[in-house]
Amino acid sequence: MDDKSKVIFGNEMSEKTYKSAQRSKEKYIRKYGDDSMADYPVKLAENAVLYEPLGVYDIRVNEGDGEIPFDTDKGIIVGNIRMGFGHYRISIAMASAAKALGYTPYWMDLNSYTDTTCTKVIGAQNDLYSLGSRLSQKSRVFNKTVWEPMNYEGFRQLSYNSSDQKNAELMAPVFRNIPKDIPIIGTHVWPAQAALHAGMKYVVNAIPDNWPMALHLAEGATHTVQTHQSYMGYRILNGFSKDKVLKPIPAEDLVYTGHYIDHELVAAVEHDCDARIRRKRDGEPMRFLLTIGGAGAQKELFAAVIKYLIPAVRTGKAALYINVGDYKAVWDELVADIDGLSELSETHFNDWSDTEAFANAAVDGKVDGIHAFWHENIFEAVYCTNLLMRSADVLLTKPSELAFYPIPKLFLRRIGGHEKWGAIHSAEMGDGTLECRDIPHTLQMVKLFMTEDDILYNMCEQIKKNKTMGLYDGAYEAVKIAMGKKN
Repeated sequence: MDDKSKVIFGNEMSEKTYKSAQRSKEKYIRKYGDDSMADYPVKLAENAVLYEPLGVYDIRVNEGDGEIPFDTDKGIIVGNIRMGFGHYRISIAMASAAKALGYTPYWMDLNSYTDTTCTKVIGAQNDLYSLGSRLSQKSRVFNKTVWEPMNYEGFRQLSYNSSDQKNAELMAPVFRNIPKDIPIIGTHVWPAQAALHAGMKYVVNAIPDNWPMALHLAEGATHTVQTHQSYMGYRILNGFSKDKVLKPIPAEDLVYTGHYIDHELVAAVEHDCDARIRRKRDGEPMRFLLTIGGAGAQKELFAAVIKYLIPAVRTGKAALYINVGDYKAVWDELVADIDGLSELSETHFNDWSDTEAFANAAVDGKVDGIHAFWHENIFEAVYCTNLLMRSADVLLTKPSELAFYPIPKLFLRRIGGHEKWGAIHSAEMGDGTLECRDIPHTLQMVKLFMTEDDILYNMCEQIKKNKTMGLYDGAYEAVKIAMGKKN
C-alpha cells in the first residue's frame, strides 16, 4: 500500500514533514498503545433515537458478536465522529437520504469505541479542539493569534494532512470485521482515511464547510463538496502549500453535490417557507430558534439576544426555541443570568417523546412563549434542532454546518476563521444574513427580521428557488455516488 503521508495527490512531502508525521503517530502509540493486531468483534444494533424515523443501525465494535447480519446489497455506512455537533448533523442528513433512497444506513462513530486506540486518539484531539473553541470565545488575543490562524491557514496546509493520514493508520483496526464491499460515506475525514487504510473498497469523503483545507483530504476516496467555490479551491489545492503551484486533484476524485440536507427538510421546503410568510403576514409571534453547538460556546451572545427578545415575547411579538444540546449547565447559567427567563419558559428536558410531539404540532399549530430543550443523549441533542427547524422562522447560528440548511438564518460570530465562508455562501445564495460579528449588529438583524417584511420574505422565496436548482440535494447525491462506486 502506498504511504499516504509521503505523497498527496502527486505532491511529494518533504523529509521533514514526513518525519514529523511519523513522530505524531509514534507519540500516540506511546500514549494509547498499538492495537493494529486486535481482532475486534462487530455487531449491529438499532439506534435508540434514529432507528424509528430513519432506520439507522449502530455499528458496535468490541461489544461481542451480533445476530443481525450486514445487508451487503442495500447497506451503506455513515462513518463519523463526535467533534461538536456538525459532523453528527451531516451524518444524520446522509442517513436520512439513504433511507429515502431505499438503503439501510449503518452508523459508525469512531469516537464511541472506548477501549480502542482509535477512539483514544480521536478523543484527545476532540478535547483539544473543544478547549480551543471555548478559549477563542473568551480571549480575543487567543482567538486572533492562535485559533483563527490555525483554523484558517494551519489546517489548510498539505503538511497537516500528512500527519493526519499517519495518525489515521491507528484508526483502521475498528474496521477489521466489517464487510469491505459495503460503501461508506465519511462525514469527517478521519473515518474516510481510516476506512481506506483498512481496505474498504468504496469510500466517499463528504467535505464540510466552504473553506478548502488539506485537513479534509482522504486520497483514494471520492471527495464531495457543497459549493462551487469549494470545488475550485480543492481542484487546484489552492494555497495548500503557501504560494506553491501544486498538482491538482484529478477530476474523477472530486464532485460538487450541493448541500447535505435531511430528506424530511428538503421535501417540506415549500410548505415550511409558505408557512413562515403566512405567519409574518398574520402578525403571529416570530419564532427564533437558538441552537448552542457541541462546544457550548457563545453563551454570552445568546444571553444578549434572549434579553433583547424577552419584552417581545411578553407582548406576543416573538417566540423562542432554545436548544442547549446536551449542555444542561448552559441553560442553568442562562436562567441565573436573565431575569424572567425561567417564568416565561416551558422546558422540554430529556423527554424525547415530548420534544417530538411539540415539534410536530408546531409545524402547523400556534406557538408562543419560550421553549427550552435539553437532551442528555447526543442523538436527541443534535436531532432536536432538525425537528424544530421546520416550524421555526429564523435560525440563529454560527456559520458552520447549519449555514447550509434551507431555513432563513441570522449568522452569529464565527468560531474559527474557516466558518466565515459559510456565511458568505449563504448570503450569496439568499438564504442567510451576513455574519454579525458583535452583539449590536446581531440585535440590529433581530430587529429587522421582526419589524420589516422584506428580509424574511426574500429568504423564503429564495430557498424555494434554490430547491428547484438542486442546491439542497447534496446528501442524496453523496449516497448515489457511494452506491454507484459499487454498482
